[in-house]
Amino acid sequence: MIISKSQTDWTKLQQTIGIKFINIDLLNNAFVHRSYLNEHKNYKGNSNERLEFLGDSVLSLVVSIYLYKRLPKSTEGELTMLRASLVRTETLSKLALSLNLGTYLYLSKGEEESNGRNSRSILANTFEALIGAIYLDQGLLKTQKVLEKLILKKWETLTKTAVFDNKSKLQEVLQRKYHKSPNYKLLTSWGPDHAREFRIGVYLDTKLLGKGIGKNKQEAAQNAAKEALSGLKT
Repeated sequence: MIISKSQTDWTKLQQTIGIKFINIDLLNNAFVHRSYLNEHKNYKGNSNERLEFLGDSVLSLVVSIYLYKRLPKSTEGELTMLRASLVRTETLSKLALSLNLGTYLYLSKGEEESNGRNSRSILANTFEALIGAIYLDQGLLKTQKVLEKLILKKWETLTKTAVFDNKSKLQEVLQRKYHKSPNYKLLTSWGPDHAREFRIGVYLDTKLLGKGIGKNKQEAAQNAAKEALSGLKT
């Protein structure tokens, strides 16, 4: 089984983001959640996780360049906080909702039943995967134009309305105190796809600062950062 354009009409989404894909398979792949593969063994492609990985880096780069040029007097810590508020799960999931990305997702029945189309983490990850697909299909300049339209033109509003989470707070503390950023590592995961749990550790270099458990990687990382902040205070 190969997902084709005949199964999904991408016209409206492409018009909204202002991109006409050359390779429509990249766009399809951006919406294949890993749970879908478990129930469709004949599907020949991969999940969107590789595109998500790439999109996360592209998004961070484009936002960093914009803030660096836009705010020449801001410190490293201030720029880091602003970037964190623009690329955090809450912000990206809201952008994904505004684009109706959830309606295009390929999910397992379990994810469907657990309201996966409206999951903040899945939506945020899908947004990143979409950015990765745009980058591979169109290049950096056009990706920058898409992000300028979706994020950068309203960066002030997005950063003002953002509630800084534990990860953002920890990032700011470590940048200010050590001029370093925390690293998050998946320690273990367990359970079925529709009820999976994750344990993540947060490190400063090789030192473990905290561990956290959650129903997705983002929640686990938030809890790890919370434990790390508590430890730093004591």
